[in-house]
Amino acid sequence: MDVNGRNAVVTGAAGGIGAALSSALTARGAHVLLADIDPAVAQTAEGLDQMHWTGDVASAEGVADLLDTARSQLGEVDLYFANAGIGGASGLGDDEDWDTVLDVNLRAHIRAAQRLIPDWTARGAGYFVATASAAGLLTQIGSAGYSVTKHAALAFAEWLSVTYGDEGVRVSVLAPMGVNTKILWGDPDNPKTGDALAAQKAVSEAGSVLDPEDVARMVLDAVEQEEFLILPHPEVLDMYRMKGSDYDRWLTGMRRYQAKLRKIAQGE
Repeated sequence: MDVNGRNAVVTGAAGGIGAALSSALTARGAHVLLADIDPAVAQTAEGLDQMHWTGDVASAEGVADLLDTARSQLGEVDLYFANAGIGGASGLGDDEDWDTVLDVNLRAHIRAAQRLIPDWTARGAGYFVATASAAGLLTQIGSAGYSVTKHAALAFAEWLSVTYGDEGVRVSVLAPMGVNTKILWGDPDNPKTGDALAAQKAVSEAGSVLDPEDVARMVLDAVEQEEFLILPHPEVLDMYRMKGSDYDRWLTGMRRYQAKLRKIAQGE
């Protein structure tokens, strides 16, 4: 797909990967609606001379309003980047933590697809891009909610591709390791500790930490080639193959790695 002249919606677009995707889309000639719960999205959009929407895609009402706004401002939506995401609570979390991370990292994708797919299949064209994580192929030490929802986001993207690929709907899923964003580093005024710090180090020390702009370029290159799995860190594929070739060995190795990271997080 050539994104030039296409209408795109990007969620989580106030900063990080979402802002970088919006900038890259703009540079390639797309019309973009930047969406985020953070009011800073207005400034990001203004800098790109694009439109914005401020609201919460974690709710069905928010997704409906976003897409109604997109259609009124852009026309038909050609590409949807389900990029908004959160790290979630450390460890197992409680019911409220699970409701939040499921709504943001998974149900937001489902709710958008429920409203987009009927139009796309009728037109015979449309592109859904989901931001998951290498955690969706592997796991995330320290956070059950993040790991589970990223696995689920990838599984949902697979299902969309299998189910609607022959009707003109294209799907890609982004699965990076470390990217230089707030979701990795957190709040500098409130440093991570314990399992949260171990989770951060599991990502930041596993490979290079890429800039969002480089990731965005890789995403759009993959979209133009209509590639499903986007791996900015190629080593993730080797890790995934290792996991599948001997699951028990992989689990044992991950437990050892977790123990090491917890010692580092505790200053040992």
